[in-house]
Formats: sequence, structure tokens, C-alpha cells
Amino acid sequence: MQLERDRTVAIFDSPGKGRGLKATKEFWAGDVIFSEASIAAVVFDSLAERICHSCFRRQEKLQRCGQCKFAHYCDRTCQRAGWAEHKLECSAIKAYGKVPNENIRVVARIMWRLDKEGSTVSDMQLTTLDELEDHIADMPEDDLKELKVDIHNFLDYWPHNSKQHTIDDISHIFGVINCNGFSVSDQRGLQAVGVGLFPNLCLVNHDCWPNCTVILNHGNQSAVNTMFHSQRRIELRALGKIAEGEELTVAYVDFLNLSEERQRLLKTQYFFDCTCEDCKNRIKDDMKIGGREEDGVKPSEEQVKEATDYCFQMLEKMEKARLNGDYHEVVKICRECIEKTEPVLADTHIYLLRMWSTMSEVQAYLQYFDDAADYARKMVEGYMKLYHPNNAALGMAAMRAGVTHWQAGQIEVAHGMICKAYAILMVTHGPTHPITKDLDAMRIQTEMELRMFKQNEYVYHSMREAALKNKPMTMMHEPKSVEEGIKNLFHRRK
Repeated sequence: MQLERDRTVAIFDSPGKGRGLKATKEFWAGDVIFSEASIAAVVFDSLAERICHSCFRRQEKLQRCGQCKFAHYCDRTCQRAGWAEHKLECSAIKAYGKVPNENIRVVARIMWRLDKEGSTVSDMQLTTLDELEDHIADMPEDDLKELKVDIHNFLDYWPHNSKQHTIDDISHIFGVINCNGFSVSDQRGLQAVGVGLFPNLCLVNHDCWPNCTVILNHGNQSAVNTMFHSQRRIELRALGKIAEGEELTVAYVDFLNLSEERQRLLKTQYFFDCTCEDCKNRIKDDMKIGGREEDGVKPSEEQVKEATDYCFQMLEKMEKARLNGDYHEVVKICRECIEKTEPVLADTHIYLLRMWSTMSEVQAYLQYFDDAADYARKMVEGYMKLYHPNNAALGMAAMRAGVTHWQAGQIEVAHGMICKAYAILMVTHGPTHPITKDLDAMRIQTEMELRMFKQNEYVYHSMREAALKNKPMTMMHEPKSVEEGIKNLFHRRK
């Protein structure tokens, strides 16, 4: 999409925020405002052997680069498609004798590309990297020490026959990646697997209740002839109606956090004070940390505080058990905590929501589907009261709840949840995204099963039991950390 030609966005001075982007025409929910390919992107160090370095898809078997023995690809097609980016990196890794970390690798790829193509690599680009903030002056001492180590190692890695750069130029790119690097997800959009730099996206400012969302479109690299490949790119999508002249915003951190915590995260990670309406007025904070009201009676502040503190302690305990893979202990801790705090805390309390989410995931993994479905439903109902109606995290939670209810044989609720998830992801991900296609297939399947169920419940359950016996239910993935579900939008260096 040619930004300049179509004039969908324009740079402007956003009050109190510096440069930002505004819409130059009206947009509606689900519209792609712009798409943008990365200047460079790399796979995380920890996933280097499990993710294709060209298309960023997760594959069981990958082919290794015969030269550097580091880069991995789906097949020859992906290897050829990724060669332009990997060529200089390949010889540099061989000469260096080891593989540098992901920050050094992405900075090197950026600098090789800028050396070859100049500061503007496409006619779509609205800003040069020189114009982006690096916030090195704002970095705490520990981060500065890490930066110095990275620069030292970068200088050892950078080939002598490549163009030489000043320490200031190199530092600037590291700083830009540190506060503007975007997490690149796998093909299903379920896990962050790498980091890339998208200059136009860097101009989109934060709002805790934004009007846009960002997703990664992996494009299509399946054709044998690379001429027919489409690039991996991000898409900035409208969450609702956006008026001409309105600023475009995305959320850098999860709205589920309390205002004070969001402000702390934004200050430490992105170096600015958030003054949005939600933070100023602490909107929905009372729901996120409040007590349960029943028949007009509320628990005392002391009771709510006591239940909140207890819940927090149990979350820490539960996380340790989860890390040890002791899922029966996780269930025991969650159940104990839920029984004690559920009568006191609101159904939108963020600690209770976290407990329900974990219980739902672990019980589904252990194949106690009725229990898992019950907690998944409570989690989604809580999220619906807190999140923007088109929030991607809400859509993903509804999808998970739909699948869990289907596994439990609760077809009516399952179909409703799948339809809700599909409606949200049509806006946030669009109809061609793999996860939306999966949801569409699930929606058609559950609709058919629901019709059968309404005609004859007994026949439906008999057929379902027979089908499950012939094809046993596959185990769910092992439950991840409670923080895994809703990642920060932008990559942060660990």
C-alpha cells in the first residue's frame, strides 16, 4: 500500500507526545490503514533451530545452512528467499567463529541494508532511522552496561570489508531496537519468535484504549519461484470508526494492568509518562481490584485487601509449581485460592481472572474439560467487561473458551464463543490470517453440530462419543506462564 500515493496517514506533532501519525481519511473497524515490511528481522536466540529464518514459521524439521550451520529454513524455497538478508550474515558468522545475540544480529542486518540501499529503503517509508528516538540518555545504568557489551561484541563481529560506522551511529540503532523493536510472531500469531524493525510503525503513539491494533501477516512464500512471494509485513488495522484527522494509536502494554502499573511499565520500557484519559481518571481500576457486590451488599475494604494480598501470594506459589511442571499442584493451589477469594472479589478482579485463566488451561491440558470450560467462561465474561470489544486478547480468550466448551461437549456455548472470537478476529487479524481461517472452519463445524444437537440430543452425543473413541482427543499444549497469553506489543530486550 503506497502511503504517500494513497495518503491514508500523515505525520504530525501530537500534543505532549512528539511526532505521531494521523488518519487523512475515514476508517472503519477491520480496515487495514497501512502495511509495512520490516527493514530487518531475526529469530530469537532461544528458537533459532525451531523457526524458519526466512518465513518465521514453526516447523518440525528444518534444513540448516550448510555454510554457517546457524540459519535454519523450511526448504530450499525459503533459503533462496532469505539469502539476500542472510548472505553477509552467513560469512560474518563464519569469520567470527560463533553466533552473536539477537540484538547484534538484527542491528547488523539493518546496517547492511542501509549501507546497500540508503536511509530510505522504500517509497512507503515515512521516516529515516536517524529521525527515530533511541532514548540512550534515559537508559538506567544496568541497561547501559549491557548496551556497551553489545556494542563491543558488535565491533568484533562486524566484518572489516563492510562499511565502517561510528560508535554513535551503532549505538543509535541499538537504542532504536531497544525501544522500538517489534515482536515477530509465528504463523499462527500465538507466540513471539523474533524481533524486527518497522520504521512507520515506530511513529504510531501509545494509548491505553487505542483505536488501532497491529498484527503480523506472514505473506506467502510457498511458490517455488520467489517472484511470486509476498513479503512478511505488519498491518495496522482499525478497531472501530476513525475520523479523518484523528491520531492513530496502539497499546504498548496490556490494558488489564492497573493504571499505575501501566504508567510504570511505559516509563521504564518506553521512557514516557502516559497521560491518556484512562490513566488520568484510573478508568476501570475499581473493577480490576474491587470486591464482589451481591444483593447490594459489598465486602469491606479490609476484606477485599486481605483477599487481594492472599490471591497475589497464591499466584506466586502457583507460578513456581507451573515452572516445575507439577500441574496437579497448580490445580490444588488455584482451587484453594478460588474457593477462598471468589466470594469476596469482583468477577473482574485481575488476580481472580488470572487464576481462572490458569485453571482453565491446566484442566484442559489434564483433560478435565467440564471444569476447564467453567473457568474459561468466567474468564471471558470478566474480560468482556474490561477490554475494548474488538481487543485481540479478548478474541483469543473467546476462541480458547470455545474450543474448551466443545471438548466438554457443551456445543451451544462453544458455538457462541467461537462466533464471538471470529467476529473479533475478523477485525483484528482479517479474513486471510491463518488463525481466522481456523476459526471459520471451527464456526462451520460447531454450527453443523449445533443443528444436529437441536434435532436430537441423544443421537448427537452418541455420534460424538463414537467419533472421539475412533480419534482420541489430542493433548493440549503444556500450559505456559500466565504472562504468556497477553504479551506486550513491542519486543523488549531481556
